[in-house]
Amino acid sequence: MAKKILVIEDDKDIRDTVTFALESEGYEVISSENSRILKFIDQHKPDLILLDNWLTEWKSDASGQQLSYELKSDPKTSHIPVIIVSAVSNVAEIAKAGLSDGYLKKPFDLEELNAIVKKHI
Repeated sequence: MAKKILVIEDDKDIRDTVTFALESEGYEVISSENSRILKFIDQHKPDLILLDNWLTEWKSDASGQQLSYELKSDPKTSHIPVIIVSAVSNVAEIAKAGLSDGYLKKPFDLEELNAIVKKHI
């Protein structure tokens, strides 16, 4: 059974590229442009979450860092590895503050993407 990865990224081009790359590696990918999909995390049961830090949701002020912190602080979801994806220079600090399992700095190449996914899945 293929490992399931949840990709939350508001940039369509990045989301589509990541989805295609991961599906090419044999993963099942569920992608979303916003974090509302996390309300259904019990249904999706992802093995890994790739979470953009800067989501431009008009209904949410939560950053990827805050969402990661909530996921990692909840006993029901704390076991799921969360990788923060961001272009900011202090992405390592953001990931640490969000209790994330790792981070991926934009722009990234597909080898970096595959390496961090394999490391945490």
